[in-house]
Parts: sequence; structure tokens; C-alpha cells
Amino acid sequence: MRGHMSGFEFIFSLFGLILGLALAEGLGGLARALKASHRVRIGWPTALLGLFVSCDVVTFWMYGWSLRNLLPLSWPVLFCGFLVTATYFVAASLVFPDDPEAWDDLGGHFDKHYRKVLGGILLCNVALIVSVALLDGLPPLDLRRIVITWSFFPAAALAIWAKDRRIVCACLIWLIATYPLSAVWH
Repeated sequence: MRGHMSGFEFIFSLFGLILGLALAEGLGGLARALKASHRVRIGWPTALLGLFVSCDVVTFWMYGWSLRNLLPLSWPVLFCGFLVTATYFVAASLVFPDDPEAWDDLGGHFDKHYRKVLGGILLCNVALIVSVALLDGLPPLDLRRIVITWSFFPAAALAIWAKDRRIVCACLIWLIATYPLSAVWH
């Protein structure tokens, strides 16, 4: 029987807890919105944003696992990991309003918060790419990585910059599509 946890298990207990809370926050917001759906319209933009944030949190969790042999147990790793996972939590908490019934249509809530949500997720992904580069170097560029990994950054930036919901939704659809694409394109 093992008597102690590894450094990665210790680090990931904090990261996993906060990422789990981020998912719970997003799902709780969705549940509240669904309960109020007889009075409030959720709409595609909010639904897409919630799905995107959930997919990205799960993907970040998976990347954390893949870095398990490279992450040293240190204060900078714990603190930077806390900042990134806390950003995920805050972003997830902004997708749905605390009181959906205070809105006739969640499109107004979306318009008020989508830039903050996408900006937070973009920062988390920049932190991930920088961490991977520092710990393991950047992998060589190939078509799959350009499409699945690197297209994230211009698509997210365009969605943050855009004022037209249709452009934001198109970017979100692209970003969401890269998650299942990554599972089937090897």
C-alpha cells in the first residue's frame, strides 16, 4: 500500500477540484436556465458558449494529466495552476446568469459577458501552450496541429473582437467542432 501521494497527485488535487467546480458551476447555470425556460429564452449563443467552455475545461483537465511527468511540485506551479483554474471557474460562472428569470432572453446576458468568458478561456489556453513549450518544447507543426490547436487562437480572438453575434456563434461552432475532430483525426 502506498503511504503518500506523488507531487503530481498533490498538484492535481487542487487543479482537479477547481476544474470540477468550474464544470459544476456551468452545469448549475444550465440547470437554472432550463428550469426557467418557460419564462426565459436561452438561445443558441448562450448554449454554444456553455458547451465551448465545458469542452475546453475537460480538454484542459486532459492536458494536465498528459503533463503529469513534467510538472514539478513547486509554489510557482501551484500558484500559476491556481490562477488558470480559477480563471476557468470565473469564466464558467459568467456563461449563465445567477437568476435566469431576471432576463427575458439570455442573449442580453450573453452580449454582456461573452468577451470576458472567451478572454478568460483564451488566457488559459495561452498559459497552457506556454507551459507545454517550457516543459516539453513545442511539437512540430503539421496540418492536424494547425487545424486543431493553432486555429483556436485566431478563432477565439475574432469571437472576442466581433460585435455581430453571428460571427461569434460561427467562431464558437468552429471551436466546438475541433474537440470531436481531435478525437477522430490522428
